[in-house]
Amino acid sequence: MVVATHKVSSMSAAAAARKRGKSASGAGVVAGPTKRRRKADSAREKGKSKRGGKMNEEISSDSESESLAPKRTEEEEEEELEETAQEKKLRLAKLYLEQLRQQEEEKAEAQAFEEDQVAGRLKEDVLEQRGRLQKSVAKEILAPDPADIRVLRGHQLSITCVVITPDDSAIFSAAKDCTIIKWSVESGRKLHVIPRVKKGAEGQPPGHGSHILCMAISSDGKYLASGDRSKLILIWEAQSCQHLYTFTGHRDAVSGLAFRRGTHQLYSTSHDRSVKVWNVAENSYVETLFGHQDAVAALDALSRECCVTAGGRDGTVRVWKIPEESQLVFYGHQGSIDSIQLINEEHMVSGADDGSVALWGLSKKRPLALQREAHGLRGEPGLEQPFWVSSVAALLNTDLVATGSHSSCVRLWQCGEGFRRLDPLCDIPLVGFINSLKFSSSGDFLVAGVGQEHRLGRWWRIKEARNSVCIIPLRRAPGPPTASS
Repeated sequence: MVVATHKVSSMSAAAAARKRGKSASGAGVVAGPTKRRRKADSAREKGKSKRGGKMNEEISSDSESESLAPKRTEEEEEEELEETAQEKKLRLAKLYLEQLRQQEEEKAEAQAFEEDQVAGRLKEDVLEQRGRLQKSVAKEILAPDPADIRVLRGHQLSITCVVITPDDSAIFSAAKDCTIIKWSVESGRKLHVIPRVKKGAEGQPPGHGSHILCMAISSDGKYLASGDRSKLILIWEAQSCQHLYTFTGHRDAVSGLAFRRGTHQLYSTSHDRSVKVWNVAENSYVETLFGHQDAVAALDALSRECCVTAGGRDGTVRVWKIPEESQLVFYGHQGSIDSIQLINEEHMVSGADDGSVALWGLSKKRPLALQREAHGLRGEPGLEQPFWVSSVAALLNTDLVATGSHSSCVRLWQCGEGFRRLDPLCDIPLVGFINSLKFSSSGDFLVAGVGQEHRLGRWWRIKEARNSVCIIPLRRAPGPPTASS
């Protein structure tokens, strides 16, 4: 029993010893990492203190909070890099969408601009067809410098009529010397001369043997027509000035010619009081219309199948509706109406020897506007008489009108809104009888036929005048500066 007890006690002592050994060894295991951790912490604190010292020296006290912030791990940095790439993609996608949106807006603006242009052009075409188009041009015209006027001399006697080719490249002039001259607008040189035909001489080329009073050119520039006091209408090829046909039928001097725009239908009028219709392409006569009570002085036409005439001493302006064979009669001037010009399909301007200029609308039989003494008065005090208005011209479908007399100037006018007013713009000095005026199609220049005598007679003679064709440049005021983008 004693021995057994001793064994048990020894075993318990050994177990206790083993327990103490384990605890001692475990304590040794824990103590090692603890020392290493302390060393690392102390090193980190030293590094932080060093870095903190540098940052305090270089930046500011705000860096203290940054220095105390926990250091980012590699995983956090990688996660931030991945987010930045996504944000970049998103930014690029937004930028691309913004560019697409801007391009679409620009396309829409361009399309809207084109549609506005097309709509504006269609509106102009509709207004032109209805005869109500009135482009505002007159306010832009500057007074021409007399030094810029080009004078073309070649006729021996007074110029009676001028026409301009549709492309504005050439001018045809005719005179009392029975000749026709084709001029180059650019160089001012003679391109061709159709000489006078002497009566009784044989073997002569075709031409006029008496005063040429009127001319007209077709809208395609193919045919030129000229009429003289010998009751003849001669048709020429405008390009080569080769004679094609001769129309006879009038019983007195041919005083007015006009082609219907877009066709080769020719209207003519005469001192025999009639209006005749011809088909130049087919070299044929169509019909004759009567109505005036005195010699007809002038005629004009546009694209409608009608023409307008100035009735001279019968004091009327007439609109001839060819298909209906009817006419509208207008009254307003008190003297002989010697010139007339259509402004558009519904409005026209006329001049008379009582010194007045009238604007007409086809819907009213009285003038919409009447400017008396348009070129002033002449003569001794108490015996003043107005200067005759010998020629008128209008820039098609605009508000610009020109009138001529022997008052030593050509006068430009602006038609008011609705053609109910006529306001003077400026005077262009030209000495002599202004027997013919024509605007170029582009409106860049005005051509005046100047003579020492009136187109239809020899009532006065201005000796200091030169028989010439004058090209008057029309300069326009520059538009307002466009805003820079």
